[in-house]
Amino acid sequence: MSRAALAGLVTGAMLATAAPAAAQSSMPGMDMKGMKGMKMPMPAPTKKKVVPVPAKTKPAVRPAAIKPRAPRASKPAADDMQGMAMPGMAMPGMATSKDTPPPAGQAMPDMDMSADQASAEPMADMATMPGMAMPLPSGTDLPPGNAPAPVPPTDHYAARFFPPEDIHRAHRAMMREEGGRNFSMILFNLAEYQVRDGKDGYRWDGEAWFGGDINRFTLKTEGEGAFREGVDSAEVQALYSRAIGPYFNLQAGVRHDFQPSPNRTYATIGFEGLSPYMFEVGGAAFISEKGDILGRIEGYYDQRITQRLILQPRVELNLSAQDVPENRLGAGLTNAELGLRLRYEFVREFAPYIGVSYDAKTGRTADFARADGKSGTSTSLVAGVHFWF
Repeated sequence: MSRAALAGLVTGAMLATAAPAAAQSSMPGMDMKGMKGMKMPMPAPTKKKVVPVPAKTKPAVRPAAIKPRAPRASKPAADDMQGMAMPGMAMPGMATSKDTPPPAGQAMPDMDMSADQASAEPMADMATMPGMAMPLPSGTDLPPGNAPAPVPPTDHYAARFFPPEDIHRAHRAMMREEGGRNFSMILFNLAEYQVRDGKDGYRWDGEAWFGGDINRFTLKTEGEGAFREGVDSAEVQALYSRAIGPYFNLQAGVRHDFQPSPNRTYATIGFEGLSPYMFEVGGAAFISEKGDILGRIEGYYDQRITQRLILQPRVELNLSAQDVPENRLGAGLTNAELGLRLRYEFVREFAPYIGVSYDAKTGRTADFARADGKSGTSTSLVAGVHFWF
């Protein structure tokens, strides 16, 4: 055997012996020298049988092309691998515990033993991983801010699609159907017989109106008298009523007195409505064609004892800005009427009542009454009917 052939055989044997160690040291991302606390068993070198080659024959395979054999798989000892934490490394067959942290000094960064990962990298943030969508904060989780409020929606969605004139026509029709129509009512709060001291009499106080929620035409009438003596006072008012709020109407028109004589006609301006705590109130000022100025304030309250039994206190005050001798009126408070009536509603529209009424003339008006042979005060037991339709 020549020296060249012998050298080739020796070189091939040395390469075959060193192949397993080279395979272990060439693992991607792994540095065996820097691993502390880990002992990897090294496989024993495999003996290669040397076959004699003729002297003048070239080796069948070049030493560089010899494929090294893979080392035999060996299971690492549990004591050697326990407690070792290697980020980015998956080692099959090794049991891990989530509750036991790895000891200090045994973390092995940039090492990956899995077969499908080429290089070891630290684990990325979960929020930045593709396909992982983290929920955005909402509701009370949002931080405080001063962003402007969203634009409120329009009142009528159909206005986006139909011409304005069609929408206006539809709105007017809806208002007529849902409360914009004309209504009417006749109400007599008082229609009663009065039992007085020696001279029985009667009294009435009522109104009627026709119109809608805003504009109305109103008629009012009020008066009293004594049997066998005729009517002492009687008046009628014709008024235009205009709503000035949800609970009050402003009224203007004329008033004509049929009694007492001489008759008077007055320009009238006043109000009526429902005050807080459900008091029905009204007031008016009257200016006659002679320049006389009169005034009136009245109010009543319906106190429900039961759903059908109602107690109504009532007050009416009449005033004059000057003496009017021909109508037997004196300046100041001419008279005050206080009443208390208890009614029972068989139905809402019809309720008979009984009660008591006290009327007192004051000042110069009382003097005029006594000069005419009449009393300045009177107390009456009353019985009547409260009705409306």
